[in-house]
Amino acid sequence: MLFCASAISLVLLALQPCVAQDLGVPLSWREFSNSRSLSQRISISQNAINAILPQLSQSTAEFNGIGYWQSGNVFSAMANHDHVSGTSTFRTQVVNNLNTAFSLHAHYDKFHSHIRISGLRRLELAKSCNRYLESRFELVSINQKGVQLVLSLSSVVTQQNANSGSIPTKNFGLAGTCDGITMAGGVFWRPTIDDQAINSVTTGLYITASAYLAEITGDSKYRDAAILSAQWIKNHNINPNNIVLDTVNGHDCSRSPSTWLFTYNSGKYIEGLSVLADVTGDNSWRTLMINIAAAAMKNAPWQGSDGIITEGSNTSSNNDGVGFKAIYIRGLYEAFSRNPSNTNLRILIHSYVDDIQYNALLELAANGNFYSANWHGPPMSFTTWGQLAALDPLVAAIGAN
Repeated sequence: MLFCASAISLVLLALQPCVAQDLGVPLSWREFSNSRSLSQRISISQNAINAILPQLSQSTAEFNGIGYWQSGNVFSAMANHDHVSGTSTFRTQVVNNLNTAFSLHAHYDKFHSHIRISGLRRLELAKSCNRYLESRFELVSINQKGVQLVLSLSSVVTQQNANSGSIPTKNFGLAGTCDGITMAGGVFWRPTIDDQAINSVTTGLYITASAYLAEITGDSKYRDAAILSAQWIKNHNINPNNIVLDTVNGHDCSRSPSTWLFTYNSGKYIEGLSVLADVTGDNSWRTLMINIAAAAMKNAPWQGSDGIITEGSNTSSNNDGVGFKAIYIRGLYEAFSRNPSNTNLRILIHSYVDDIQYNALLELAANGNFYSANWHGPPMSFTTWGQLAALDPLVAAIGAN
């Protein structure tokens, strides 16, 4: 994959803004209140999850109508529902189906060539199991599987790789630096020997998985891995508006088009930085997270002036975008839950998640317990991908209120 960028755009990319983002709620947003009680919000979320469960194949641990990595996100939403609501309603289904998926595929990778998918599953393993660790310690053994895999991931560029200009798993010369800054910490999108793309979501997944594992185990090697990859995105793949970009070519430093702006790139980095800030106690990561979160909610191209997310709104067929915006909302909720003293940030996230996305889903896009992938509506008949997209906002609204 070869991407082109002008010298001017590369210079602009390197000029990271240092001015803090405005955390005020835009007056153009569609709504500014949500009066539903906690019990109502828990019930709405649980009913939405129950509505997608008939699509689950017990033999494959996948849901009809969506793919392998998207199915992993359903299990994450189920685990998060229990975590936020203080229940164990879906615990058995989450654990049993994760174990089924993992038993079917070597290294948890169904496709054996697509690191993004196996990385997502690995991440959701660590996070979903962590949601139950406080009460069910037998899940530690499942977590250890994730522990064993994360740092052995052969698609991560080490400092040694960067210094030598090569990586054993690739058949091309590695750019040890781009714009004079080390490429160490970047994660290749695919593990195939000829694929040259290092992208933000794969690297963001690695940051988040490593940071969660550092939090679970207390092992500094996971913390250090998360820091190195967080530095890669910070140094190479954020535009001057604090929006996380998509791909850098690991061979020649060319870039994906500047218009390739997707919710999940920012969302996964927000989640990873939120955990990393807690793990390290380094507030510079928290400051960066706040700036990126504010930019994503207020200045990104994936919503209009009303604040409603427009990405992944196809109602006729499944597409990756519906899963992207679910991941994005999950990342914002992680930032909300880990920053109890930052009132302005929490008000902004509450307004964006509860008052805007949640109300839009219930008022514009709901057909009973079924939800359209287009959050502007109108309501539609059930689709698995539309339901998938709705789960994370419905779960997040339980807590971000």
